[in-house]
Amino acid sequence: MPAGRSARQPRSGRAVRVLLISAHPLESSLHGRLRQTILEVLSQRGHEVDDCDLYRENFDPVLDATSRENYFDTAQNTIGVASYVERLFAAEAVILCFPVWCFGPPAILKGFLDRVLVPGVSFRLGSDGRMHPNLRHIRKLIAVTSYGRSRLEAFWMGDPPRKMITRYLRWFIAPDAAVSYVPLYGLHRSAKEDQSAFIQRVAALIRKV
Repeated sequence: MPAGRSARQPRSGRAVRVLLISAHPLESSLHGRLRQTILEVLSQRGHEVDDCDLYRENFDPVLDATSRENYFDTAQNTIGVASYVERLFAAEAVILCFPVWCFGPPAILKGFLDRVLVPGVSFRLGSDGRMHPNLRHIRKLIAVTSYGRSRLEAFWMGDPPRKMITRYLRWFIAPDAAVSYVPLYGLHRSAKEDQSAFIQRVAALIRKV
């Protein structure tokens, strides 16, 4: 069982194997509190949780020259990230907890996607040369995010993080998977009460996993 994973007997229903991928350097941040809340609720519900904190694990997000050269070589393209690939394949549900910076995910999370979602992992190439989704075992995808800017400003920019979750990552997983995107806009102007309400909103959603 990978480091960071814990399990209890489910209180009701079937336990789900959940991969929680978080990306914020400060434990004292809103996302640090969100991560703890998500872990607590999943544990209370009896799910098997793999807590993947990219900063704590010192994940290397750099797709270097060798990795890029081997990108389409499925015998070599997971060198250095094989353990993360194993954790992704073991999951039935994936929860992403990250802030939106410069209208995108933190570099460490973007690097995770670049290095881990390679051919043979997120998709496979068929004999017809077309890409075919390869994460069909994942039946639930949740993203918990925060923006410094307003919803209107994010809309004007096209809201790339939302599309990354609801369109791009959505394509790789089960066709009938449940996908939830849970954002808090205007974080820099929000009151503590607003942040507390957002945490409760997230907790309520996670209880349904």
